[in-house]
Amino acid sequence: MIATSTLTNPSEINAPELFAVLPPNRCGSADRAYMDEVLDDGFGNKESANMLARFEQAFAEKFGAQYAISMNSGSGTLVAALMAAGVGPGDEVLVPSLTMAATAFSVIHTGAVPVFVDSDPRTYCLDPTDAWRKTTEFTKAIMPVSIYGLSPDFDPIMDLAQERSLAVIEDDAQTFLGTYRGKMVGTIGHAGSFSFQGSKHMTTGGDGGIVITDDEEYAIRIRKAAVQGYRTLGAKPGSTMIPRDERQDWRFERHDSLGYNFRMSAPQAALGLGQLERLNQLVDARRYVAHQYDQVIAEEKCEWLRPPHTPDECEHTYWCYPAWLNEAELGVTWRDFRKKFIELGGDGLYGCYTPVHLEPVFRELSFYGDKNRSPLYDPRYQGKVKSYQAGDCPVLEEFRKGLCLFKTGMQTLDKVRGQVDALQKVIRYYQG
Repeated sequence: MIATSTLTNPSEINAPELFAVLPPNRCGSADRAYMDEVLDDGFGNKESANMLARFEQAFAEKFGAQYAISMNSGSGTLVAALMAAGVGPGDEVLVPSLTMAATAFSVIHTGAVPVFVDSDPRTYCLDPTDAWRKTTEFTKAIMPVSIYGLSPDFDPIMDLAQERSLAVIEDDAQTFLGTYRGKMVGTIGHAGSFSFQGSKHMTTGGDGGIVITDDEEYAIRIRKAAVQGYRTLGAKPGSTMIPRDERQDWRFERHDSLGYNFRMSAPQAALGLGQLERLNQLVDARRYVAHQYDQVIAEEKCEWLRPPHTPDECEHTYWCYPAWLNEAELGVTWRDFRKKFIELGGDGLYGCYTPVHLEPVFRELSFYGDKNRSPLYDPRYQGKVKSYQAGDCPVLEEFRKGLCLFKTGMQTLDKVRGQVDALQKVIRYYQG
């Protein structure tokens, strides 16, 4: 089962036609119809309307994967995938420092040590060269992040994984339907994790997540890690409940591994199934918005705002539009630029995350109170990482100060035009 991209070239998108099918509040008729099925079926110790199985099957087919395991959050998916890969105390996991902290938190939750990797200054994704440099005998896995909607350079990552026998767990929370060398993002590593949190390309009602993989045994272990470690769970769609005849028998031994309760609810799956049906349009809409930003920067001949770079082998899906502001060339600080953008009609813009290794919880190792209780000081860990500090990822630490993350998730053309016009106005304001 191989999925290929069916996204429209942004320059060929019929914007009025596209946005006409997108509900302004992100909830459409299909979402409501599937939700009604769940409500009509009611709730109990069962799978309401068989909705989880339907959603998992549809998601796997959409992405060309053999198995999909739904969960209550994108954080849960990462923890479960790491646990299923055998990551635990004493291990190291390579994680880009440019990511939402949940990526690194998932490593801490397993008792392992995150080793932070620097970023490529053009794509903002994990730098494979730095990943090779920071791999040690204790490295167990690598978690490449498809940041802002763009795939990292997977070939050298997979080469590293093969040479060092590492599990590759893709964090694709911000990338739906993106591709790398013709392969769907999420199907390149051993597992691909997606988030349905409210800002993502599609949502299951504010939170939710899913993992895809082609490895049946790995899928079973992921399922068990997400559903209380029940011994007889399987990989097939909707396998989140023990059959009644088994679970009612007093002889049944339930748990043969550690697991959490990360199950997705039926209402979440109903919303996800509805949104999945228009995922191409949702992604095309963000790519259209990014194309409008591109055109404004080009038409205004703006040299101090660098548009995002997309390598030829990748297809960008623009969770946001990451442009880099050259403060020195413009002679204006990032904060002043943002303030002026808002004054001229912009709906704000985000800056780059604080690099995770510089977040207070990582600088102070305060995961469990005293730093000596952190995984870095666990006696089972024999590696050399004992602290996180400035200078660990110098490329990221430098370029992140100028990143401007413009919004792309607008659901109406009026909102799109408002933000694109604001960008044009702020460029013209500074260029006279």
